[in-house]
Amino acid sequence: MPRARSNVPRLKRKKQIMKAARGAFGGRSKLWKAAKENVERGWKYAYRDRKAKKREFRRLWITRINAAAHQNDMNYNVFMSGLKKAGIEVDRKILADLAVHDPAAFTALAEKARSA
Repeated sequence: MPRARSNVPRLKRKKQIMKAARGAFGGRSKLWKAAKENVERGWKYAYRDRKAKKREFRRLWITRINAAAHQNDMNYNVFMSGLKKAGIEVDRKILADLAVHDPAAFTALAEKARSA
């Protein structure tokens, strides 16, 4: 049986990596080994940071909600538990947006949370 050479698939993989390495500085976009390492590292960071991005945004929202709750003489825990007891289901993203762009609406929610 003749020996099968992986010429076409190998060149296709190489072309894909070199295309992804465009824009990198110096040899990282020209030389095969440096380009491959650069692209693989970039893909690894992209995968990791897609997960981290969600955590970072949640932390940001909680910080904003806490700051707005403090302006209404409450802390974050009291505010969130009050909303839950009042039966108001608003996610943290929307609450943070209200805290920044519509303080009057946030104050109304804080009053409902306080009464509950």
